Amino acid sequence: MIPLGGLSEIGKNVTAFEYGNDIIVVDCGFAFPSDSMLGIDYVIPDFSYLVKNKDKVQGILITHGHEDHIGSLPYLLKEVKAPIYGGVLTLGLIQYKLDEHRIQGVHLQRIKDGERVKLGCFEIQFMAVNHSIADAYGLRIKTPVGDIVHTGDFKIDHSPIDGKKMNLSAFARAGDEGVLLLMSDSTNANRPGFTPSEQRVAESLDRCFADATGRVIVATFSSNVSRIQQVIDIAEKRGRKIYFAGRSMSKIVEIASELGYIRLKKGSQVDDRRLDYLEPDQVVIITTGSQGEPMSGLVRMSRDEHRYVSLRAGDMVVISASPIPGNEKAVSGVIDRLYRKGVHVVYHDTMEVHVSGHARQEEQKLIMALTKPKFFMPVHGEYHHLLSHAHTAMAYGIPQENIMVAENGNVLELTQDSFQVAGEVPAEPILVDGSGIGDVGNVVLRDRQVLASEGLFIVVAAVDKNGKLVSGPDVISRGFVYVKESEALMDKAKEVAKKAIDAVTAGEEHVEWGALKSAIRSAVKNYLYNQTKRNPVILPIIVEVDSGGKK
Repeated sequence: MIPLGGLSEIGKNVTAFEYGNDIIVVDCGFAFPSDSMLGIDYVIPDFSYLVKNKDKVQGILITHGHEDHIGSLPYLLKEVKAPIYGGVLTLGLIQYKLDEHRIQGVHLQRIKDGERVKLGCFEIQFMAVNHSIADAYGLRIKTPVGDIVHTGDFKIDHSPIDGKKMNLSAFARAGDEGVLLLMSDSTNANRPGFTPSEQRVAESLDRCFADATGRVIVATFSSNVSRIQQVIDIAEKRGRKIYFAGRSMSKIVEIASELGYIRLKKGSQVDDRRLDYLEPDQVVIITTGSQGEPMSGLVRMSRDEHRYVSLRAGDMVVISASPIPGNEKAVSGVIDRLYRKGVHVVYHDTMEVHVSGHARQEEQKLIMALTKPKFFMPVHGEYHHLLSHAHTAMAYGIPQENIMVAENGNVLELTQDSFQVAGEVPAEPILVDGSGIGDVGNVVLRDRQVLASEGLFIVVAAVDKNGKLVSGPDVISRGFVYVKESEALMDKAKEVAKKAIDAVTAGEEHVEWGALKSAIRSAVKNYLYNQTKRNPVILPIIVEVDSGGKK
């Protein structure tokens, strides 16, 4: 087993299972960039091992349709051709993603609860679980050395909104027949007790609607189909019309409606043209932005940049999600801007308008009790989540030596009697910036961080073919100092650059441009740091001209 993502991090979940000449892949997601990854759109796994062994890949099994489990599929499928297996809604979301990337010819195989799939030497049974999206599954993977149960993302909800309960009996049957290894969701592993039911959210949302005198704007994940349906049901009960704001929200509602996962009464939905003609207490707006994403609907509304919705006093904004680790600052900033507009804001700290889709400790213990595994491996979470889950497993009674807290890139060798790290494969995160994949590395990120914090200082000089100064040097500051108030600093920097050029070219007939640029950069950097205690990016630009001044 080779985890290529999802360990010691939130998101980017993907694991390869290999035996002989057969490989199956479970999930294929991306992660959102951290604050330090300036300009990065998202982070995908390193697929080089799978690309190298692409002829062995028999299929890709998707546990559910969240981006951290399907987001990287287009990047893998451009290199590795393999069929994809998942639930109806999951495959609908995947097809939309493949269409966006113009990928054709991928076989998508729908599966149902309890259905089995044979891929090479592996036989996989899909077992329904509860999560914050419909069509979520855990997997029972039969291998030549023993059975593995992979929970996927799950919680145990005895009163789910869609009425579809977790197939606990399938997990119990697997335990009765023998489970060699349990791989279990760790996202909520440091929280005791049980995760509350989605019904609690419905009750809180209904109270919000009862208290609202103006428009209600609900921000949630576009993929949280169950939550969207809850808002629709309450809006229809209270006579409000529904407007879906944002391309991703509208598209996923369209897909889920076509597949029967979202139900809208005729006439409930309104478009842009009718929105402004309705009384405020007749409207609910469902949008994205629960994580403070810069281009999301709620964020654009908070900045007065949304094309159709302008927030005003009397509106109620309900943020029906909790911040993903690393997004807390962005979410807090959105909440502050909303309050400044006089908007009434309801979020997870003020009312129970969100419950997690992940199991807490008592649910995790129940899965251990049902499956009775010999070995245990926590998955899907940051390192402290994995470690906390390992401690829960030890408290339950699984021996410490049978528990594996692994890292991305570990090659984990599982036999009937042992579970150990047997090697490593490349698993460094790959950064996606626009259409560029992997072309932004640590050096580029470091430059971006310096540019953001210290600014840019450009030195431009014209020299002849022998490196002798013809004109300049001139200097340009961007994000470093305000030029009009720092003329003395700028003039002195020109002198420093000129002396550096003269020192390199003195007595030399031919000068290497690299040495000249290095000398300018070093001299100007030292001067600016001594004067300001700042380290901007120094960019020397050398222009060669002939004796007549032409380039």
